[in-house]
Order: sequence, then structure tokens, then C-alpha cells
Amino acid sequence: MNELEIFKKRLIYRSNYRGTKEMDILLGGFVKKYVNIFDKTELSELEKFLNFEDEIILNYYQFDIVKNNIDKNKISKIFKGYEV
Repeated sequence: MNELEIFKKRLIYRSNYRGTKEMDILLGGFVKKYVNIFDKTELSELEKFLNFEDEIILNYYQFDIVKNNIDKNKISKIFKGYEV
């Protein structure tokens, strides 16, 4: 298994074990859908996106509340349009 595949598996894991079932489903589904489509740069952006706290991600997704410059991340814009 190469380095990129290990990185993708780590991102999938991090997206599926967030702490709340709702975020596991939301982020896990999003990452599974896009992880093999994103290039290396986008995967790095995804890693940064996953570093945001669940509350920040959820508030951005549901209520358009922008904190910690979450809207400056390319992946967050794709995530905003994602539907479960």
C-alpha cells in the first residue's frame, strides 16, 4: 500500500469517528464520496477541514455560521453543497 492510499484511509477513519453519530454519518459519507476523486492538494485541504471542530463544521453546514475561516477552505465549499 502506497503513502497516498494510507493517507486516504486515515482521512476516512478520521471522518467516521468524530464523536457524534450525526457527524460520523455526515463527514464519513462526504469523505467516502470524494476521497478517490480529490487530488493530493485537495486531500491536504480535506485534512485541514477535518481538523475543524465538529461544532464549527456543523454550524457552517446547517446555519451558514462562519468561524475560524472555515469558508476559506476549498473543501468546505464542496462540503456545503453535499447532501446525505
